[in-house]
Amino acid sequence: MTERNTTIRSLHDLGLAAWFGGSLMGAIGLNGAAEDEGGTETARDRISSAGWAKWAPVNAAAIGAHLFGGGGLLVLNAHRVATQQGVAASTTAKTVVTAAALAATAYARVLGKKLELASSTDPADAEKARKHPVDLDKARRQLATAQWAVPALTGCLVVLNALHGEQQRPSEQVPGMWERARSVTHLTH
Repeated sequence: MTERNTTIRSLHDLGLAAWFGGSLMGAIGLNGAAEDEGGTETARDRISSAGWAKWAPVNAAAIGAHLFGGGGLLVLNAHRVATQQGVAASTTAKTVVTAAALAATAYARVLGKKLELASSTDPADAEKARKHPVDLDKARRQLATAQWAVPALTGCLVVLNALHGEQQRPSEQVPGMWERARSVTHLTH
């Protein structure tokens, strides 16, 4: 009997798709448009910051859906992680890359917020920026790196997700579980 997990898998996959696609579009399209149309560095920062700020709640929801779906899939496939050769390693890799993507996303948001405050025309934001000065050139370079790291890391997650899909094939599960059982038996003797 096959068990379907369409909702959990959809949350996982759609969340990752939005996280990857949104970050890639932002790094290429939004930042590119701000570069072409902004004129001054401050204007470019303002345009780019406005776009990223509008995307932030959608991105947070996408990440939340991906994490919720991933957690659900981990619970539903815990037996495979424990018994099938290679699944624990790919799951560990996916967890590490997810953590790195989350860190890069959060770091990009912090840097983006600094540039947003520094480029704002709102007097309250300008006052906050004066109280917390930042090296704008350094922040811009770091932000560009972080914004490119996110689609690179989430792209890796897409590849690891494909690997997990391949590992779920019946032709992979039985031999993988057999190899895992054999390796555990050899370790205990």
